[in-house]
Amino acid sequence: MRAYTPKKDVQAKAYYTDRYYVAPQVPKSEVESDAVFAADLAAIKAKFEVKEAYIQVEQMVVYINAHDIYGVLELMRDKLTYTQLSEMSAIDWLAKDDTFEIFYQMLSMTKRKRIRIKYFIENGQAVDSVEKLFRSADWSEREMFDMFGIEANNHPFMKRILMPYDWQGYPLLKTYPLQGDEFAAWYEVDKIYGKEAREAIGPEIRDTARVDRYDSDRFARLGFEVPKGTEITGDEPRNPQEYQEEGGVFLIKKYTKESSTIVDDPQR
Repeated sequence: MRAYTPKKDVQAKAYYTDRYYVAPQVPKSEVESDAVFAADLAAIKAKFEVKEAYIQVEQMVVYINAHDIYGVLELMRDKLTYTQLSEMSAIDWLAKDDTFEIFYQMLSMTKRKRIRIKYFIENGQAVDSVEKLFRSADWSEREMFDMFGIEANNHPFMKRILMPYDWQGYPLLKTYPLQGDEFAAWYEVDKIYGKEAREAIGPEIRDTARVDRYDSDRFARLGFEVPKGTEITGDEPRNPQEYQEEGGVFLIKKYTKESSTIVDDPQR
């Protein structure tokens, strides 16, 4: 059994070191360079305070006050035709200034434009739910609570969605250890067998970097797959990746990875 190292208090504080890669900023451009975005920004500014706005990677980014989020998204949905909330979540800046950055990715199918609405909240502060405006926010807000611990006021069911209801800690915080903390190491052992079985079973091994090339049970051998439980010799032939089962489909040409074409034009 692998030696166990106690992980108590690993989430005691946020920290940052230069061993973490910081991606360079993508160039920004003025909103006035795009007539559609300029008109949308003017409509938002007419009713709400805009702290910052710019265009980045062909989409507009707008920073607002946290308490204006419901009204801004309602305006965008009803007046500016941004009818889809395709994504929302948070970014952990706790180590920097004890804040979270919340973002909402909006899409207008008629304008073929995307706008990202952002604002900052302090650690421990709740956000206003927009579930009544966009049903897609239901699970997104629950996931944000589950992963970051950020609650959404007026959400109809503010419970965890991925982790068990009784889970301790929030896995997407930068302070959360990749292999789990003390609670995570014993969670399933305690649930299934009870704490009295800890010594006999040992803690869970959550090493995300460990891949066994001879593992025929978990399909780790990509390109060299074998039936489950087969003894691995190490000299198995490579299995080419194909997109249809053997024999193909009637009247459908069989494609292989080598004959496929990657379409990089989004308007095609």
